[in-house]
Amino acid sequence: MTTKDYFDDIHAPRATAIVPSVTAVVRDGGGRVLLVEQAGTGLWTAPSGEQEIGESVVGAVRREVRARTGIEASVTGLSGIYSDPRHVVVHAADDVRQEFALCFHAEPTGGELRPGTGFSRAWWAEPASIGELPVQRAMRMRIDMAIAEPGTVHIG
Repeated sequence: MTTKDYFDDIHAPRATAIVPSVTAVVRDGGGRVLLVEQAGTGLWTAPSGEQEIGESVVGAVRREVRARTGIEASVTGLSGIYSDPRHVVVHAADDVRQEFALCFHAEPTGGELRPGTGFSRAWWAEPASIGELPVQRAMRMRIDMAIAEPGTVHIG
């Protein structure tokens, strides 16, 4: 399902829910970042998705990375907590959410790189090349902060 993000946009619909989600900035031994390209939009993203009832945030990160990229990952730390009410995500006509995302650092532990359902490509990107890719604004901020300041937990 295609989503639409609004960030600091006066035309954004009013949020009606907050749903916890996770994002993983997975870096390999060479410092490359694991990304997937959304089939419907052509936008690149770090593996991310909703936390499900009955699972921990670490379990959600591992599940989402595996489902979207085929890579098994181990969480190594927290990169940021993002809950800016100016960021609204529309998932369907009646599903408008204020973002609440936890972003984690992770490293690959196995698996085979392949795009999951709804994605056209999975790729290990050099950090310098990420700026050239189409990436949604809030996701770019999470990725950039995780790369630039890996020892800092960002709260916003």
